[in-house]
Amino acid sequence: MNAISFGPTYDEMLHPNKLPEAIRKQALDAKNDELNPLNLFNITWRKADGTVNKIVLPKQLTGVDANIIVLLGKDFPSGSHKVGPAYSTLIEGCVDGDILPGKHTILGPSTGNFGIGVAYICNLMHYDSIVIMPDNMSKERYNRIEQYGAKLDLTPGTESDVILTLQRTHELKKNPEFRALAQFELFPNYRFHRHVTGYSAIEAVKGIGNERIACFVSAPGSAGTLAAGDQIKKHYPEAKITALEPYECSTLMNGGRGQHRIEGIGDKMCTLIHNILTTDFIALIKDDDAVRGLKVLRDGTNVLKEQGLSKTQIDSMRDLFGVSGICNIIGAIKMAKYLRLSSDDNIVTVATDGFDRYESVLEDLDKRYLETEDFVLKRWFSDVFIEADVKYIDDVRKLNKKERLFTQKESDWLKFNYDKSYLDQMRSPEFWENEYAKITFYNDKIKSLRKEPKNV
Repeated sequence: MNAISFGPTYDEMLHPNKLPEAIRKQALDAKNDELNPLNLFNITWRKADGTVNKIVLPKQLTGVDANIIVLLGKDFPSGSHKVGPAYSTLIEGCVDGDILPGKHTILGPSTGNFGIGVAYICNLMHYDSIVIMPDNMSKERYNRIEQYGAKLDLTPGTESDVILTLQRTHELKKNPEFRALAQFELFPNYRFHRHVTGYSAIEAVKGIGNERIACFVSAPGSAGTLAAGDQIKKHYPEAKITALEPYECSTLMNGGRGQHRIEGIGDKMCTLIHNILTTDFIALIKDDDAVRGLKVLRDGTNVLKEQGLSKTQIDSMRDLFGVSGICNIIGAIKMAKYLRLSSDDNIVTVATDGFDRYESVLEDLDKRYLETEDFVLKRWFSDVFIEADVKYIDDVRKLNKKERLFTQKESDWLKFNYDKSYLDQMRSPEFWENEYAKITFYNDKIKSLRKEPKNV
């Protein structure tokens, strides 16, 4: 198999029914064979029937009138939607001739899910890979990366110390044998989420409320997922885009740079691919609220029944979310209250992954709190979900607030040898439209170089 000639286009990831019928069928059959390369064609938000994989959260859980719709990432190959940007970055490098099979080793700077995605994609596309990440993340993430055959290169610290992984990546890139899938700075990540996640979000609200999106909420790690908001605003100009940060690491809001427990977000920077122009609000979520909320949904069956949720609803949600997914849900509840949304209004957010990589996080929670009986979970249910407040929300639509974010981006990326003139181009909407427009080129190029797989 030639790595250059195998895999879906952006349009096929958005609408897998555009694949040749035989390939779509083979890909669906391959879902039970995780390391079958045909799973590249399962990189999509769609279920087998073509509908978007989502959940409309019960209002007994959210406590708000607005409809909160969560796109579910756990059923992507490798268990997270981060596999999409990993594949997109690798395939663009392949068709550009910058990444060559048999010659280059792939670097994946990450705090977890993107690194898992890199390891997985490189396994399927026959590249050696090294995932560079902090040395204090959940053990499930390390195990998954090594299971896919990648090597680990660990840097000191936790989620908030991802800047050290960038420094390490830029150091290793000096070796001509390495190529980096640099999620924080390369635009395939932006293109994947603007096109595939953005249009999937737009479709996800069909038949719900007024069938429009009032707000899109996402916590930025790389800020790739936030790019979905750019597409949403094209369809619904009134839509508000909210970036969530850990209260303990409020870099975008006020330059804060503390440690926190929400793996996958809050990386002490304004990433290069973050389109500041379309971000309307920044909201802070306390890290322990996200972890406690996960505990409630995972182990609080009796509490949730008492609050009016059915057993079917409770069971269906137990495995759907990780810590960052709960963070996004809390952020959506806060924004529903802040924007005073009604039962006609829809908020969309995403769950990057599922519970499968957070068992150790809840074990740590149990050790820290000692008591996690139902009477404690009942209080957490109220505190985390029903009583979520509108504190720590910053409206950044005004020019002076945008300028602060552009200054933050310059501070973060000039040190990595990006020219100020290049960063200044990002102040124009045309810059982002031009980056997105490259999808047409890559769709055509991927398809023209692809040889349809037969016996893979």
